[in-house]
Amino acid sequence: MSSVIIENVSRFWRFAGPILLIGGVGLGALWTMPGVRERVLWHFESWRVQIRYALKPPQAAVFVPEATISPLAVTPSQTLATPTVTPTALPVLAEASSVAVTPTALPTPTPTPLPPEVHLTGGRYYDQHGLWNYCAPATLAIALSYWGWEGDRTDIGRVVKPFEKDKNVMPYELADYVESYTGLRALVRAGGTLDLLKRLVAAGFPVVIEKGVYLRDYNGRLGWMGHYTVVSGYEEAAGRFITQDAYFSPDYPVTYEDLLWQWRSFNYVFLVIYPPEREAEVMAVLGPYADATESYRQAMQTASYEASALSGLEQFFALFNYGTSLVNLQDYAGAARAYDQAFSLMASLPEDKRPWRMMWYQTGPYFAYYYTGRYWDVIRLADTTIGAADQPYIEESFIWRARARLALGDTAGAAEDVRTALEYHPGFIPAVELAQAMHLQP
Repeated sequence: MSSVIIENVSRFWRFAGPILLIGGVGLGALWTMPGVRERVLWHFESWRVQIRYALKPPQAAVFVPEATISPLAVTPSQTLATPTVTPTALPVLAEASSVAVTPTALPTPTPTPLPPEVHLTGGRYYDQHGLWNYCAPATLAIALSYWGWEGDRTDIGRVVKPFEKDKNVMPYELADYVESYTGLRALVRAGGTLDLLKRLVAAGFPVVIEKGVYLRDYNGRLGWMGHYTVVSGYEEAAGRFITQDAYFSPDYPVTYEDLLWQWRSFNYVFLVIYPPEREAEVMAVLGPYADATESYRQAMQTASYEASALSGLEQFFALFNYGTSLVNLQDYAGAARAYDQAFSLMASLPEDKRPWRMMWYQTGPYFAYYYTGRYWDVIRLADTTIGAADQPYIEESFIWRARARLALGDTAGAAEDVRTALEYHPGFIPAVELAQAMHLQP
């Protein structure tokens, strides 16, 4: 047992020991006191997770694709509708550490003068602490507050993560909440740039971005995790953005260099919220990014350039982004090859550098492998993702495994996964639709 676990067990008993020694009514009274029960349960959970991760390190589990096309025929009633696409030419890795890509110049922004410094005000700060995995609801609450929204983070949480321990909320789910519950508009785009962030902020639009950060987990180790934040300002002289970060603090500064590195791991995705009457203004600032398809072309170009220019973990993210962009352009065969390269590279990285939580947040590989008939790779990737998580509250992985199992004729296994997805995310639309198609009883 590691020294980290021993130390945390010691801390737990220093706190919980006196409570556990109190008997009868006294213990019952303490257990009902605000905060006591939550703290005891948190210590128990921390201790349990640390032991499990010490015995079965999640970063040691890697997915290596088979890269074969399933020969099994599937009737239309067994699967999702498959678009007809013509694969584009893609970079194919000769080795996991090199990419055969001819670098193309990234688009150069039109040199329109920007203010040297911008700080948007009027928003309210919400932190994510005290509730499970509450980054997304808290961050969206911050962003909405700039437009006069009067709700609270828990109003959002009840809708986007009805099961409190759900690992992640997707950007499209945040946009759907805005469109359905607030009277505001929202759009999600990929392939953003630092210049575009500045231009949106300078025009008065705070921007939600999803990025990768290193935080300490239950095991006491720094690990890569997905994280949302609101970009609300920038300071050109200092070379930094000002963010409203639900984990760290309000007005949390992040250098341009750090934000670029963090943002890369999520294909430079961003969410803009705006009143309907200001839509034309937003679209003018976005320029080519006003069109979602064009934004993925921009993201693909950026990923192609970075895949040839970077190495190691950064190259993994670039290859993954290339695949994600192709998925959104419906080139599933090309995307599958890009993901194959990315996962092969990931397996070659040192264990402490592997972003093993990647599939908690991004599901592009499932689309790519499923729509190219690689159902066993879908299942194996889902198995790896679910098995590495101490608490596998990842409904997307269960529903994709269900689809693949159904395509392979495993109706019972598919039904079990659909029910699990609905348990972890009640009302999850893909799970509801598949349950209805399979005529499953609730």
